[in-house]
Amino acid sequence: MPRSGSPAQPPRLDLPGWVFAPAAVGMLFVALPLAAMLTRVDWADFLSLITSESSRTALLLSLRTSTVATGLCVVLGVPMALVLARARFRGQDLLRSLVLLPLVLPPVVAGIALLYTFGRRGLLGHSLEVAGLQVAFSTTAVVMAQTFVAMPFLVVSLEGALRTFGRRYESVAATLGASPTTVLRRVTLPLMAPALASGAVLSFARALGEFGATITFAGSLQGTTRTLPLEIYLQRESDPDAAVALSLVLIVVSMLVIGLARRSASRL
Repeated sequence: MPRSGSPAQPPRLDLPGWVFAPAAVGMLFVALPLAAMLTRVDWADFLSLITSESSRTALLLSLRTSTVATGLCVVLGVPMALVLARARFRGQDLLRSLVLLPLVLPPVVAGIALLYTFGRRGLLGHSLEVAGLQVAFSTTAVVMAQTFVAMPFLVVSLEGALRTFGRRYESVAATLGASPTTVLRRVTLPLMAPALASGAVLSFARALGEFGATITFAGSLQGTTRTLPLEIYLQRESDPDAAVALSLVLIVVSMLVIGLARRSASRL
């Protein structure tokens, strides 16, 4: 019997024994390829492989562009999530589908869409070219491609959190005379802070691993658009040992990012 005043413990939920068999198969399906890659790493030359000039340039470019893309996801994604979770208007379901489309769209298709929008002969690209702004096959194109594919992760995280919280705290603040901006700044944003952190970390991870949209829209110019995933792809043919070593670096960075995301989500 729990002592008086102590919180009640949730009842233990036992799983059927057969569930563990397919779960173990699924875990092995994910873990074995990673373990197999570890057996192919040339540990003697690992440091030299990941610190070559091309590798360092690609890694730094990926980190820089992914950081900028994450910032754009926050600036644009937070208002989008607020509109989808709090506003009510005609066509809202269609808008939500469009926002989430990059989650299921093949990245190369996203790259083609961006190219025909911002490329030299694209819908907006020609006007930008006349104004002296070239977007396609530039570092800006890398950031745009990463933002396009990563933003839905932030929007999904924030919208789900906002719907979970409900509107009771915001309603109380509004009843007490707070303006909509004050409610947003003092109530809504603090409530969604853990979800925002988690969504931003996931967006960064998706941007860091982006390949298809980047190579289609930005190309592969060393020091300008060749991110780490592109460098790994190119090294796969010319230097497989370097490709494996760089892949391990990307896996380690991704696991660190996922760990940060889980830590932020646990605070919800």
